[in-house]
Amino acid sequence: QLQLVESGGGLVQPGGSLRLSCAASGFTLDYYAIGWFRQAPGKEREGVSCISSSGGRTNYADSVVGRFTISRDNAKNTVTLQMNSLKPEDTAVYYCAASQFIVGCRINGGYDYWGQGTQVTVSS
Repeated sequence: QLQLVESGGGLVQPGGSLRLSCAASGFTLDYYAIGWFRQAPGKEREGVSCISSSGGRTNYADSVVGRFTISRDNAKNTVTLQMNSLKPEDTAVYYCAASQFIVGCRINGGYDYWGQGTQVTVSS
């Protein structure tokens, strides 16, 4: 069974950092583009960042540029989203998603497999 599992969420103060991980089971991520998305209460899901299967291409939403960094370790079958300088508006459930049919990567959807999400709360 193909499964993605997010971890690393939690409660952090504004200006703090969190490191989210997306781990795959039942398949290897080597040939999959990975995207991170988030959904805040009462808002639509939005793309945050993505990384191509090779790791050579990344993309970020304007709201997180310079604060978030996506990376992947295919040997460990994981993708990481390092989030720094967190703001209250970053509060949301964060999801990772995978697709082997996306060329490069994109943050506007089109992914085939989704994790269950991890809660990130930025509050003092």
